Amino acid sequence: MKGKRINKLWFVISLLFCAVIVYFTFGENLFKGKETEESYKDFYEEVKNNEIESVTLKENEILYSKKDTEKALYKTINPDSQGLKEFLLLNGVQIKEEQNFSDLISAIFDAAFYIFFFAIILFVFKKFISPNTFKVVRKTGKNFLNVIGMEKLKLEMKQVMEIMKNPAEWAKKGVRLPKGILLEGDPGNGKTLFAQSLAGEASVNFIPAKATDFESMFMAIGPMKVKLLFSKARRKAPCIVFIDEFDGIGTRRNYSGSAIETENTRIVTALLNELDGFQPNQGILVIAATNNTKALDEALIRPGRFDAKYTVPYPDANDRLELIKMYTKNKNLSESINLRTLVDKFSGFSCAKIESTLNRAALLANQAGKTCIEEIDISTALENL
Repeated sequence: MKGKRINKLWFVISLLFCAVIVYFTFGENLFKGKETEESYKDFYEEVKNNEIESVTLKENEILYSKKDTEKALYKTINPDSQGLKEFLLLNGVQIKEEQNFSDLISAIFDAAFYIFFFAIILFVFKKFISPNTFKVVRKTGKNFLNVIGMEKLKLEMKQVMEIMKNPAEWAKKGVRLPKGILLEGDPGNGKTLFAQSLAGEASVNFIPAKATDFESMFMAIGPMKVKLLFSKARRKAPCIVFIDEFDGIGTRRNYSGSAIETENTRIVTALLNELDGFQPNQGILVIAATNNTKALDEALIRPGRFDAKYTVPYPDANDRLELIKMYTKNKNLSESINLRTLVDKFSGFSCAKIESTLNRAALLANQAGKTCIEEIDISTALENL
């Protein structure tokens, strides 16, 4: 039913459009009588003799009426002379200029172009700077029980959570909430999971972002997104803003003049302004994760903006044992497998690499038709990494 209504609407619009074209193309011949044609010389003399009452200037001809005739129309050629209009006005002739069909079509296409152009601009802004660009996660579903290791960091974060929940009370004690915390470590060791768990443990809003969220094919979009992110954070406080791949947008400014470096400089400057703009008692904590702090702009990570810097290490032997137990909770391991042996095999592995290896081993065991994961499956999975 809806489709039929749309088809009818388009039919009516098309019909009206055709009617407009027909009117402006043939309207004069359809609705007006024939005009008496005179030479331009006679017309010129009549104007001089004050015999012409009104004139309609068209592209190729001139339509006019005389004072001593009623409803009779005359026409002559239009020489397109620059002084013609002035000549008519000086002789008291009423002038009307009629827009020709080509001018009308040109105006329509110009209007259509501007409508299309501004529609594209609005689409781009809606696409790249939509209010829904950074989604607020009210419940992350994670807590510190999901994080293996990092016990020292957990302990310190518990006090941060208390300050975040009651900033006014801690302000009376002369303690402010840190503006930012920087997590450095190799990929796959749980920086993102820790930020999610901290938000879940504190029961505050969580706004995740990554470096690619600020990248755009259009200049100045990145800084605008930075402002949008922190504006939303202020409205949703208390909250944790997590920026992953921080080295992708916070790199040192070198002012080389290239478009990429100029945009990066603007993003860093916007970050500096926003970090300086909100107060610690607003209940906003920024957690940034990076693989390399040396690449970051020094002004961005100085104390007062990022008050604490932590290194997220590779899991030690005890942590690897706990990770193996967690990742094999829903997997059927062979009783012949010694977990301590696996701990040694996974030495130097990140959390993500351990999980990936065990998942690969489960797939190999399933392909072989086994009911449990054997040591040979884990060894094969290690070889295929």
